[in-house]
Amino acid sequence: MAISLDKAFGIHPQAIKLRLERSEVLASNIANADTPGYKAKDFDFASALSGAKKQYQSEMTRTHDKHIGAGKTMLNDGLQFRIPSQPDTGDGNTVDVNVERVEYLKNNMAYNASVQFMTGRIKGLKAAITGQSK
Repeated sequence: MAISLDKAFGIHPQAIKLRLERSEVLASNIANADTPGYKAKDFDFASALSGAKKQYQSEMTRTHDKHIGAGKTMLNDGLQFRIPSQPDTGDGNTVDVNVERVEYLKNNMAYNASVQFMTGRIKGLKAAITGQSK
């Protein structure tokens, strides 16, 4: 009996990819905190994950390997400008470094939790394959 990794892992690999993409967006915001005219960007993780879930399900129902798959990015243009929480400083930059750092840390903690979950799944599969109990 074959073990389907898609069924075992479900949407979790896509969630990890989205967390990685979000960390890149947030890091870019922090790096451009002093760039005049730079607008802070972010995306709604829940809606992006919902889109990734739909993409995952459509990938599962493809009838032929040569059919066109989804794009490489998980965001699918869900990137939006962040609404500024501080008044304009005169240079047009909307990055609030404290907000970006907090969001980056929260995203990093969620990423680590997802990786730990996947690690647990992999250990469980390994135990099942080798016939060992946890």
